[in-house]
Amino acid sequence: MTLVRRIAASPDTVFDLLSTPEGIAQWWGPDDGPVLLAEFDARVGGRFRLRFRMRDGSEHECHGEVLELVRPTRLVTTWNWLENDGEAASRIEIALEAVGGGCEILFTHALLPDEATAKGHEKGWSGSLAKLRLAAEGRQG
Repeated sequence: MTLVRRIAASPDTVFDLLSTPEGIAQWWGPDDGPVLLAEFDARVGGRFRLRFRMRDGSEHECHGEVLELVRPTRLVTTWNWLENDGEAASRIEIALEAVGGGCEILFTHALLPDEATAKGHEKGWSGSLAKLRLAAEGRQG
């Protein structure tokens, strides 16, 4: 599953939102529910853990390991939902490229187990990336 988005903010601004607990807390989750926990150790081998609440009251937690970190152009992590511990982790790859006064984000969530899971993640990530764009563009002020 791959999504491409344009954001009217610098790659540095977007990278900070992707790789710091304070940044992640501004945009994570597919709807306007709050981020309850944001931990992100921004180094190769570092771990992350995130929990958010959806509008319907359900809470979801994910975690993983940072595999690649090249500021401000590339971030690669493993990914697993807390409730799926013990199953094979999927992989998130994020590439940022400066374009026309902002940046383009190429977001790939790979190694998902099936098409239904990929479709569900596409919907969730679309909501999250819309919030990322708003947070990044708001910082450009």
